[in-house]
Amino acid sequence: MQKHAPDVAKKSVRTAVFPVAGMGTRFLPATKATPKEMMPVVDKPLIQYAVEEALAAGCDRLVFITGRGKRAIADHFDVAYELETELEKRGKTALLKEIQNIVPRGVTTTFIRQPRALGLGHAVLMARDVVGDNPFAGALGG
Repeated sequence: MQKHAPDVAKKSVRTAVFPVAGMGTRFLPATKATPKEMMPVVDKPLIQYAVEEALAAGCDRLVFITGRGKRAIADHFDVAYELETELEKRGKTALLKEIQNIVPRGVTTTFIRQPRALGLGHAVLMARDVVGDNPFAGALGG
């Protein structure tokens, strides 16, 4: 019978780490100005599908390891007050609710910039200060 450390066995995975700092060279020229994670799949960016999976699995802390040229990812998961106001004025309540639920209430997002592209392992290591000794999910979706 396998023994687990008492604290580790009782902790659930509540943090998802998204290493999204890559340059997307396999998708050039499409990714020259748009991060591959933000490429649309039907009506949402690719990264949103990975986030939705993490949320459905019970994660309430999302940690994105980004790199140069990835500001669009942070913008996508941030609140867009001007857009929300405009949608509300126009009576587009379904769209308003949809963008308000990109990151549901109670879910936190953290963005950490990887200063140099040193690989996947280094990107995941960049989340150490946020994750600490807690279990986490690594989400590779881009």
